[in-house]
Amino acid sequence: MTRNQKIALGCGGAGCLGLIVVVIAAGLIYFLGYRQSYSTDRNYNSNVGTNRNYNSSDDSGDIDNDNSSSTSSSSATSMSEDDKHKLYQAAGMTGDAELVRRVSVKIGLVNDDYSTGDNYEQFVRDHVEWTIRNTDFIQSVASPEKARAYVNANFPD
Repeated sequence: MTRNQKIALGCGGAGCLGLIVVVIAAGLIYFLGYRQSYSTDRNYNSNVGTNRNYNSSDDSGDIDNDNSSSTSSSSATSMSEDDKHKLYQAAGMTGDAELVRRVSVKIGLVNDDYSTGDNYEQFVRDHVEWTIRNTDFIQSVASPEKARAYVNANFPD
């Protein structure tokens, strides 16, 4: 191996190592910046969620209210946030798109016409954090069969 070849290998190795360091640093900056902005958005959106629940209470007493939207909003408010995340996660793990849509409507993420609901984006953001904290549950429904069994047992029809 000639001296020039050794220099080329050294420079190439140093360049790769430098690129790896830059990618890791960029990932850390993104992650730390995202976590900080996420906390700010979470507090703001928490108030929005409260207002949505207030509005759904007002609609439930309305005589002209159709039963399909009343049913899905009352089911959504009767479930805890943790139960909604579990049901959504299990439905997604079945691989059945229609089941995911039905669950999404039932827990109030998607309207009856399958357009996204008011709290869809916040729920998805919260769901990412929820999955990190609930790996034990995710492991318990790791197969499509176990996930479907969970949904069948806990789907609020």
